[in-house]
Amino acid sequence: MSDDQEVKIRGPLVPVKGIPLSEHIANHYSNVLAFCPDPSDLLIATYPKAGTTWVQETVDLLLHNGNIEICKRASTPIRMPFLENSKRPGIPSGIDLLKTMDPPRVIKTHLPFQLIPKGFWENKCKVIYVARNAKDNLVSYFHFDQMNVTHPDPGPWEHYVQKFMRGQVAWGSWYDHVKSYWEEREKRNILYLFYEDMKENPQREVERIMRYLDLSLPDDVISRIVELTSFENMKENPMANYSFMPRCIFDQSLCTFMRKGQVGDWMNHFTPEQSAEFDEDYQKKMKHVYIPFRSHF
Repeated sequence: MSDDQEVKIRGPLVPVKGIPLSEHIANHYSNVLAFCPDPSDLLIATYPKAGTTWVQETVDLLLHNGNIEICKRASTPIRMPFLENSKRPGIPSGIDLLKTMDPPRVIKTHLPFQLIPKGFWENKCKVIYVARNAKDNLVSYFHFDQMNVTHPDPGPWEHYVQKFMRGQVAWGSWYDHVKSYWEEREKRNILYLFYEDMKENPQREVERIMRYLDLSLPDDVISRIVELTSFENMKENPMANYSFMPRCIFDQSLCTFMRKGQVGDWMNHFTPEQSAEFDEDYQKKMKHVYIPFRSHF
């Protein structure tokens, strides 16, 4: 039976130290916790659907002087392993893949700060965190959970909004996730980026990443990287658009992995009543910290 023909079963979420994770990740977490990175490794951390792949491709291009052919050497999760992912059809586990690679490695994670293996902090690894405003992040995650058939069924939109607000989705509370990295950013030398800043001025943000990585590339290479990592180009890049994933994991007939990539798309989904309720809840959950999110330009 081929991967595409396998029966698609939506698994449950299982709590790990209070954080709901996909069952296959929760069962594998002890291996993740034991992972010890090299000090030269780079961690890219995000809440799901906050621009992860965008930053991964940007980093890979920066490290290879904007050479797109080198960056098409393999699919994104093979080039930059997904730390907590267990073995799935067509992709080895993140830990197994990292064991085959020599440092420095670029590693992806969606784990909240408290679940990150301590070796990343003890070895003073560089960490890039990307955050996206809550409403757009929710909309993108809702569509992603429709096509990611290993996650629980998202159900109707109005119910999903409530689940997101309560943190009852994979990788837990958006609020706790963005706050935990924000509060540790200076102590841990975390480069904290905003999706909206990247959309507004991608050249500026690519240059910020370049400087953080202690690189120096000419302006024409930076401009090329900005062009190559535009939403339109990445959506057509078979090594980055996750079209390589079998349908038993990502059923892109339901929704494409790269859908719109816009700021403010939430206005096409929230009713005025839902938006008001969400805003009130947001103020309660974020009242003790100010993170300069923008939900539109």
